[in-house]
Amino acid sequence: MMGQTVLVTGAASGIGRASVADMLEHGHRVLAMDLDEAALIAAHPEPGENLRLFAGDVSDTARCAAAVADTVAGFGALDALVHWAAIHSTETWDELTAEAFDKVLRVNVTGAFLMSQAAARHMVPNRRGAIVLTASTSVLSSGVGGNGRGGPAYTSSKGAIIVLTRALARSLGPHGIRVNAVSPGSTDTPMIAEYSGAAREGAAARAALGRIGDAAEIAAVARFLISDDASFIAGAVINANGGAAFS
Repeated sequence: MMGQTVLVTGAASGIGRASVADMLEHGHRVLAMDLDEAALIAAHPEPGENLRLFAGDVSDTARCAAAVADTVAGFGALDALVHWAAIHSTETWDELTAEAFDKVLRVNVTGAFLMSQAAARHMVPNRRGAIVLTASTSVLSSGVGGNGRGGPAYTSSKGAIIVLTRALARSLGPHGIRVNAVSPGSTDTPMIAEYSGAAREGAAARAALGRIGDAAEIAAVARFLISDDASFIAGAVINANGGAAFS
């Protein structure tokens, strides 16, 4: 199959950055999107024929639509959205304010919806496409926060992504668009930079493989989900967590 045109969000660091590299390595064309323009340019200093950069806030409806428009203008198509963009929250239940909780939901949940909506509006007339959202293994154990670990706001937002994935899969499936999610376990990215040593050891110990994941390993799952090899997979949430949880 010829390479696809893929819009990757959260592209300046972590799994998003790894995903851009992985997509390019496997012959895809990529629009890399991130809120932090300077970090985006630093991460991808040599955009070219197969790579475009776009700075934008995924919780801004207009910027989501503009990212899709820029992808189509630059590459002539949009075949897939791989949405990694999110913010972390380590605050415990008694530290959280309403404003902080709402901000996490606005970026992580509303942002995922707005990017999916913008992408789908282009894909529906073509009756084809794939969307990959990002949940988290933390929803299975409901993190309490502290020591750099996801707290109630973060885990609530990622739980919502699971339901959103299923709702969009049912809504867009009749139009030939597959929607799935990747649910990473603890992965060696800036998001876990604040983990204490004990927290890192605990995360590795909870995995059947006995280690924290690498961003490239998670990125590869998203590439599979947009491929023809996943043509009958829709509404799925794929755990990529080294066996940290089996359900």
